[in-house]
Amino acid sequence: MWRYFELVSDRIIHDDADEAIPDEDVIYQITTFGADFTVDGLVKRFGRGDIFRPEFQRNFVWTVPQASKFVESILLGLPIPSVFLYREESTQKHLIVDGLQRLTTLHSFMTGRFRHNNKVFSLKDVKSRFEGKTIDDLEPEDHRRFEDAVIHAMIIQQTAPNDNNSSVFQIFDRLNSNGTPLQPQEMRAAVYHGEFQKLLGILNENAAWRDFFGAPHRRAKDQELILRFFALLNERKTYEKPMKKFLNDYMRDHRDISASAASSHTGVFSSTIQRVVKSLGVRAFRPKNALNVAVFDAVMVAVAERPHVTTPEISRAYEKLLKDADFIRMTSDSTSDVGNVIGRIDKALEFLDAPA
Repeated sequence: MWRYFELVSDRIIHDDADEAIPDEDVIYQITTFGADFTVDGLVKRFGRGDIFRPEFQRNFVWTVPQASKFVESILLGLPIPSVFLYREESTQKHLIVDGLQRLTTLHSFMTGRFRHNNKVFSLKDVKSRFEGKTIDDLEPEDHRRFEDAVIHAMIIQQTAPNDNNSSVFQIFDRLNSNGTPLQPQEMRAAVYHGEFQKLLGILNENAAWRDFFGAPHRRAKDQELILRFFALLNERKTYEKPMKKFLNDYMRDHRDISASAASSHTGVFSSTIQRVVKSLGVRAFRPKNALNVAVFDAVMVAVAERPHVTTPEISRAYEKLLKDADFIRMTSDSTSDVGNVIGRIDKALEFLDAPA
């Protein structure tokens, strides 16, 4: 059973991973063009994942009458809004920017059942000729009309810089119709979806991690902390602020992580969080109640780099760290500065290496 702490999931201090990335002299070259798909073709692409939903987007929320009205509009030959898709250069797949409810409705009606609950999709609150009908109940001419109906899509593709697809961060902020500002890890999950994102999801269910963090964070801060741990453990020598970009780059570079590397990451993370919880308890890294991310990254990375340090040694070092003036400064002020990021990890290593 997960522990639901009073102050855990939404009280995270010194969270420098939310710092804005300074505007750079980057001029994007974006190609936008229209493409017409038949409903049949669009549904097939959606069904096999060539057109896919970002993780942060809402699940299907339309009511049956709302979905039915959309289907009816197509059957009646009425115009419907375009969908917006972002094409990935590396995979040629399309990320849904706007139009998830419509695409899900099309797929559900064509397959006969709603994707989210597997219930039969029978049209409701529509004209009498369509009322209560499923796709298989339609008259042959109506069935063909629906399958052959054309849906217009606006395709967005970044052509420069060609070493990443960073413009999608900007595009989502401006075009997504969710209405709620996206958090950095939600964006990373969408832009850098792949094996590494799947790994973060799996590790986020680790029992010791859940005991430590508490309930899953609704905006993926818990997964961001796991990402932060790996990034600083493996590449802190190349760290440059802002932290947000550093984490973006690590996620991008490890997007298609191999099975062997994923296994190694899993072993290191699982061992480290278990040792931390055993040594410091589930309330670790909360010197002032709220979770201090800077304390978290320093101690987690240091413990991971010292696999043979014992539980009592970790506990003693941690107590001394929380009283050390330099460590307090580096985990309290300007926490994303290079000197403070590297310095607090080195300080944690120093205390772990010190004789009892």
